[in-house]
Amino acid sequence: MSYGANAYARVSQTALTPREAEAAVLIKAAGRLQLIQSDWANQSPTLNEALNFNQKVWTLIAGAATAPESPLPDQIKTNIAQLSAFVFKRIIDTMIEPKAEKLSALININHQLAAGLRT
Repeated sequence: MSYGANAYARVSQTALTPREAEAAVLIKAAGRLQLIQSDWANQSPTLNEALNFNQKVWTLIAGAATAPESPLPDQIKTNIAQLSAFVFKRIIDTMIEPKAEKLSALININHQLAAGLRT
């Protein structure tokens, strides 16, 4: 990549709003899971690393959204807490009994939340 392109890439990343940054990280996590799912035979050894990354992302989202100082309405906080609990349960279940099809829900949730953050 040229110097100019590198400089643009750095600036464009720092110019993201917090919502755009959250959406980008969710898409990154979904992309990693999708790559593993689509090439299970070759990529499954990287599953736990990708699941751990997704768990870190969701830990941050859940913590920020449900914090007492969060401006979100209580119902939204509750919904995010419940969704996070589902995500964490699915991650653990997938680590215990790995199957490519178990990743679909995680990938879909990440994409849907990212889309919502971008609107």
